[in-house]
Amino acid sequence: MNQLYVVGLGPGNYKNMTMEAQDVLCGCDVIVGYTVYVDLIREHYPDKEYIVTGMTKETERCHMALRSAQNGRTTAIVCSGDAGVYGMAGIILELGAQYPEVDIIVVAGVTAALSGASVLGAPLGHDFAVISLSDLLTPWEKIEMRLRCAAGSDLAIAIYNPSSRKRADYLKRACDILMEYQSADTVCGYVRNIGREEESYRILSLVELADEQVDMFTTVFVGNSQTKKIGDRMVTPRGYTY
Repeated sequence: MNQLYVVGLGPGNYKNMTMEAQDVLCGCDVIVGYTVYVDLIREHYPDKEYIVTGMTKETERCHMALRSAQNGRTTAIVCSGDAGVYGMAGIILELGAQYPEVDIIVVAGVTAALSGASVLGAPLGHDFAVISLSDLLTPWEKIEMRLRCAAGSDLAIAIYNPSSRKRADYLKRACDILMEYQSADTVCGYVRNIGREEESYRILSLVELADEQVDMFTTVFVGNSQTKKIGDRMVTPRGYTY
């Protein structure tokens, strides 16, 4: 069976990749991916054939990977974080129905909610939701509904894609919605450039977060009613007694 691996690279630092992901990339013939992600790993696998496309070429990239595997070359298509969390696994499996002779294997990675949480401390220690503010593929009305449901359920929230040049006010809009259900003093945090040299973080209140300038390389964490700041860490208690 011809094999195509869908590999999550984690937050961006080679040492944060899983051992399984490293082993798969070592054993494949071809690596397919978006330019930025391929550049993160190219030096570690210099002998591989690379197929690279730019942003917004996801469908084309997936077909390229599937055809490569169909032609008998063991292939990996890579993405950041985890392949199944806002990653390439879903679209590959959908398109894979057109390539029945290709065996698709999804390789887990460390998504930004988890790698970013470890930088802040333990903001996701209890039930939580992951919500993207990008309305490129999801209408804002549906994003707003999900924010309201999560806040109304007192879930901690990890927010992906909080802002961009075209969506400069989306994080503020999200915070305003959350403050309809949560205290303005709710403990929040964010991490920029997770796992990279420029990594930085801040812990702040929900009302302060509303006025913060962030970018697409930032993951935002909004605590629940029990979340607290302990020293320089953000902690959402699990509820243990001690």
